[in-house]
Amino acid sequence: MHFTAFVLGLIFLTIVAPIWIIAHYLVRWRATRAMSREDQRTLGELWENAQRVEARIEALEKILDAEAPGWRPHR
Repeated sequence: MHFTAFVLGLIFLTIVAPIWIIAHYLVRWRATRAMSREDQRTLGELWENAQRVEARIEALEKILDAEAPGWRPHR
């Protein structure tokens, strides 16, 4: 009886457990590989904010170029 339980436990630990663990982490990896809807929404908002900031900076640069032509550092 003890020997049978030992053999079954050994088979479980050497064959079943590693396959189970690998399958578990493959499923978790595939689930986290794609962006969630919340992440996509946040990324879209950040993109829109960046576009607005870029437009504002361009407008400020045009104003400064007109009012203070030497404001840009020389390279």
